[in-house]
Amino acid sequence: MAILAEMGSDKPHIPVLIDAILTRCAPISGRWLDGTFGAGGYTRCLLDAGADKVFGVDRDPLAFEMAAPWVGEYGDRIELVAGVFSKMDDYAQDLDGIVLDLGVSSMQLDLAERGFSFMRDGPLDMRMSQDGPSAADIVNTATEEELANILFHYGEERASRRIARAICKARAVQPLSTTLELTEIVEGCLPRSKPGQSHPATRSFQGLRIAVNDEYGELFRGLMAAERALKPGGVLAVVTFHSIEDRMVKRFMQSRAGRTGNVNRYAPEVERDAPAFELMTRKAVGPDADELAVNPRSRSAKLRVARRTDAPSGEVFGKDIGMPILEGRR
Repeated sequence: MAILAEMGSDKPHIPVLIDAILTRCAPISGRWLDGTFGAGGYTRCLLDAGADKVFGVDRDPLAFEMAAPWVGEYGDRIELVAGVFSKMDDYAQDLDGIVLDLGVSSMQLDLAERGFSFMRDGPLDMRMSQDGPSAADIVNTATEEELANILFHYGEERASRRIARAICKARAVQPLSTTLELTEIVEGCLPRSKPGQSHPATRSFQGLRIAVNDEYGELFRGLMAAERALKPGGVLAVVTFHSIEDRMVKRFMQSRAGRTGNVNRYAPEVERDAPAFELMTRKAVGPDADELAVNPRSRSAKLRVARRTDAPSGEVFGKDIGMPILEGRR
């Protein structure tokens, strides 16, 4: 817990599982890419641990505004890139390492005006890039079936149809425009949560956020881009926060490491690409008790790490790694 101990509780952002990443990826050197720059926590830790240069990628303009006071301390060792990590191989090649921290960042959750939090009243937005259709656009224009599919497949919400029906009933009276309006509707459809359970609106907000930002499509394309951007021996470290993300990363790494067998043992053997990765974590790594005490938001985090081989880049399909695909949605 060396890094966490140094950062302390007075810091605005604590990178999740950073000690586990630095330990499993040691020694840290060469050129790295932080595909989810956010508040810059991973980038700073990588540079302090020995990386020669880090490319910090983020689609949220606010991330670079917040980094302005400190980024100059590292000179040309940091290169900030406004964009999405699914295009990382356009930004850099022959990388020694890539780190991805998936999902919404702490700074986005903490700002009510961004519309990510069901605990703070703000516009129903949820756009990481601050551009394109918002969550309000989806809840006010999608059909009841589309809403139910988003909540079920992206948010894993079992009461998706009940909630979608309630949203459509409410918007027929007046369009939804704030986070707390949506929270109240979801709460009215579900039992009150017991102590220790997540808030009733957690899964619905997750599903909408993922739909607004195409997070699963971004992750799938990003994993393929990482394979193309890493040099032989380079490492890919991915931190996920819920089961679908973790499943996609797990299956991608297993598939590209040649660890998947035939579904049907009687079917003829399928010719596979040479393994593009070597697994460095047999099972997902979670936070220990010390990290949970310092950073409670890490409780659902899982880390998986793989090392790039010298095999040529290949291709997988979204369905092969468990990527949810909604019929009729672009």
